[in-house]
Amino acid sequence: MKYNGRIAVFGGRDITEEIYKDTVEIGKRMAEKNWLVFCGGGEGVMEAIAKGVSHGGGTCIGILKDKDFKTGNDFLTIPISTGMDITRNALISYNCDVGVAISGAYGTLSEIAFTLAQDKQLIAYHTWDIPKSIKVDSINLLIQEVDRCLKI
Repeated sequence: MKYNGRIAVFGGRDITEEIYKDTVEIGKRMAEKNWLVFCGGGEGVMEAIAKGVSHGGGTCIGILKDKDFKTGNDFLTIPISTGMDITRNALISYNCDVGVAISGAYGTLSEIAFTLAQDKQLIAYHTWDIPKSIKVDSINLLIQEVDRCLKI
């Protein structure tokens, strides 16, 4: 299948209900754009993005930190086990054209760093304020910025 872009979504496990809801909507919109979505496959932002992509009829690949692919959330299209714990964060960013960070703590910060170290664009939504990232405050703007970055 041909996709219009490869997007990695990074984010925390412990998030607010509002961030969860927003992330589900972001996932639906990404599916509508026919973007292949990668995430860490766990809870929180990872579950919400996979849920949205799934509900939108898209494909979400979860790069799991565990050895057992069954530890991924129920909404992943394809769970990939690595047994690499948080070092798998590099694999997620290596597989994208554009990274999107939503909320998150230090694991998300590492994914942001891996993405920017590869000179890839990073869209930041309610997350770390990092130089060279594109900070957005709405779902519409997030989708527009990813779309713009894919065309560069």
